[in-house]
Amino acid sequence: MKNLLIACIIPLLFACSAKNSEKNENKSEQLKQYKSELSILKTKIADLENEIRSTSNEEETINVVVEKLATSKFEHYIQVTGNVEADKNITITPETAGNIISVDVSEGQHVNKGDILGKLNTSQIQQQIDEVKTNLALNTTIFERQERLWNQKIGSEIEYLQAKANKEGFERKLEGLEAQKDMAIIMAPFSGIVDEIHQKKGELAGPSIPFAQLVNIDKVYVEGDVSETFLNFIKAGEAVELDFPAINYQTKANIYRTSNVIDPANRSFKIRINLNNPKHMIKPNLISVMKIKDYEVQDAMVVPSIIIKKDFEGNYLYIAKKEGKNLVARKTYVTVSKTYNNVSMIDSGLSLGDQIITDGFSQVVNGSLISTK
Repeated sequence: MKNLLIACIIPLLFACSAKNSEKNENKSEQLKQYKSELSILKTKIADLENEIRSTSNEEETINVVVEKLATSKFEHYIQVTGNVEADKNITITPETAGNIISVDVSEGQHVNKGDILGKLNTSQIQQQIDEVKTNLALNTTIFERQERLWNQKIGSEIEYLQAKANKEGFERKLEGLEAQKDMAIIMAPFSGIVDEIHQKKGELAGPSIPFAQLVNIDKVYVEGDVSETFLNFIKAGEAVELDFPAINYQTKANIYRTSNVIDPANRSFKIRINLNNPKHMIKPNLISVMKIKDYEVQDAMVVPSIIIKKDFEGNYLYIAKKEGKNLVARKTYVTVSKTYNNVSMIDSGLSLGDQIITDGFSQVVNGSLISTK
């Protein structure tokens, strides 16, 4: 039995050995192929490196645009958001209470000062007026008779004075009732346009209930808040450029007045600009952007703000300098005093006549060889 088992295993071992030998031969062939490909690849890499070395020996120059530094006028403005207001823009309410018996105007209608806008029910007051007139007529007759008797030295002085007091009392009462009746007529306090009517005929009106909105925008004003840091630079009478973006309208005017009080909530003070508005283009509550000049220098060194960069040492830009036969870019630190409208005013670091790199500045570093376009 044992001999039989050995006889079966030996052929299997020979078969496995043959398979392993075949696999090793395949791997060897594959390894030789990889080594051959690697040798070719190394040759290509060496050729490329040699080519790069040969080209790197030639120094490259960067094309830039330069501009000679000269003096120019520099203006600095502050921008303030303002709101349009109208002095004659009021909500009209009746002086007395009562039912509305008529609305005599319509929205959008132009009215003159003193025109009737509406009327309230005055029947009750009229009854009181009629009653007082009757009593006044009676007391006037009594007074006149007492006065004739008194002039004739007939009757007592007390009767004469009492008749006079009664007559004058009814006269004052009649004046009061008539004035109260007049208050039931709602009139325009100034000429303007009825912008909105809040109530209708038949509704109850009163001193605390808005009846209509009356506005006159022939003249308006713009008011804005300016930071207290500009208090010494902004005075009444200074010119202001106003822009109304919503209606695409620009104009110029002078500051009418500046506030004498600083708002503690936002540390600002108010400025006001009066405007004539004959075409009624400018509406109340319209937003306006006000440009106010707070700084101006006639002969300043000005450069585009975009060319100024910043690092840990400060602001810098690049200028073109001739060094031997080469033109190179040199990093130059500058002091910027003010910036406005994409230009910056330089206080120090540059001299008149310096060649400022205005295009291509982002491609150079300190010492780069450059050429001008």
